[in-house]
Amino acid sequence: MRKQVLWTLMYAGLLAGCAAAPLMPEAHQVRIVTNEPTGCKYLGEVTGNQGNFFTGSFTSNANLETGARNEMKNEAAKLGANVVQMLTNRAGQTGSMSLSGGTGGGSTEQTNVTYTGIAYKCPEK
Repeated sequence: MRKQVLWTLMYAGLLAGCAAAPLMPEAHQVRIVTNEPTGCKYLGEVTGNQGNFFTGSFTSNANLETGARNEMKNEAAKLGANVVQMLTNRAGQTGSMSLSGGTGGGSTEQTNVTYTGIAYKCPEK
């Protein structure tokens, strides 16, 4: 019986690792822009990340990207920001070599996404 409970908890943890990080209610109003906003107060840099070498293989690319974006917006909201200027977005990949040890025949897959931006408090329009 203990083994079943342990396996159930491990499986639930794995599935939870596949879902996108949730967006906090106060982060719904945070906008992401590509150009530096004018007339806004700089609050700091923020980063959002989703995935790792283990769970990334089981998580869809869409969930990796959504989770990283949600985490970045959550961090911005904690600072009191309502705008984030996107600085970088990176997708990490892991790969496998072919059985013969060569470079052909292996595969790669996206396993994590990281977004970095600058948080601003801008006047409401």
